[in-house]
Amino acid sequence: MRKHLIDIKSTSVEDIKLVLETASSFKDVLSRDIKKVPALRGKTAVNLFFEPSTRTKTSFELAEKRLSTDVINFAVPTSSVVKGETLYDTIKTIESYGVDFIIIRHQSSGVPHFITSFSQASVINAGDGINEHPTQALLDAFTLIEKKGTVEGLKIAVVGDIFHSRVARSNIFCLRKLGAEVRIVAPNTLVPKGIENEGVQIYNNLEDGISDVDAVMMLRIQNERQSGGFLSSKDEYFRFWGLTSKRLKNAKPDCIVMHPGPMNRGVEIDSEVADSAQSVIHAQVINGLAVRMAVLYLLSTA
Repeated sequence: MRKHLIDIKSTSVEDIKLVLETASSFKDVLSRDIKKVPALRGKTAVNLFFEPSTRTKTSFELAEKRLSTDVINFAVPTSSVVKGETLYDTIKTIESYGVDFIIIRHQSSGVPHFITSFSQASVINAGDGINEHPTQALLDAFTLIEKKGTVEGLKIAVVGDIFHSRVARSNIFCLRKLGAEVRIVAPNTLVPKGIENEGVQIYNNLEDGISDVDAVMMLRIQNERQSGGFLSSKDEYFRFWGLTSKRLKNAKPDCIVMHPGPMNRGVEIDSEVADSAQSVIHAQVINGLAVRMAVLYLLSTA
């Protein structure tokens, strides 16, 4: 395992499988009465989230605490960033406190990679711009293995705002490396140029795109990044691209439904589907904790 986890594109299949195997052990820990181990006692992690986050930030913080790591939560609105401090100076200041892990989410693609050029700590990308979100892809793969036994050979549809989605990119790389058939299902305006070069099939019709698939991975419509006129309206999007129970019948009967959250109910997914027996959305949240514990543990030994 390398020192940093910046993306899935450059992560080897062996390291992906190592994380997933290690996460399985940590999930056992989470089922105990005392859900804490001393594996990273004496280590310190800082969570730097320059964008809002509920699941990822909470999951990382809890994973750190479950491993007995000391945790610093960096709050941008009350930091010297608002006074004009550069990212470089912020990181160097934080590192002076002896930080071992930097977990960063940033609105600009490439920031985590930039930090690795001067930081002594292990850097984990918690989502950068529209680039990648590696731990989300790992927890999604973990959930697929848990529910389906394997990823290899599965037909998986990734549906929605592919253009702005770092989750989609990381999942495409991860699922393809693990041997899945990946379909991209979205209106033309939300399909990035050149994505077909990643070995995916592109569908511009939801019913066809999810036909006979083993898993449907819905994506959030990123309202904060829709200024370019990618959508005519949310109502129209739901009419053509929202996942409903009727449309889900095009998939295999045992198809599972995934979503990285937060969900826009009534826009990309109907509540009847989100709360159905086929939904594994809450399992993804739980598995995210085990996967992030595994990532922190493995990076500490790199």
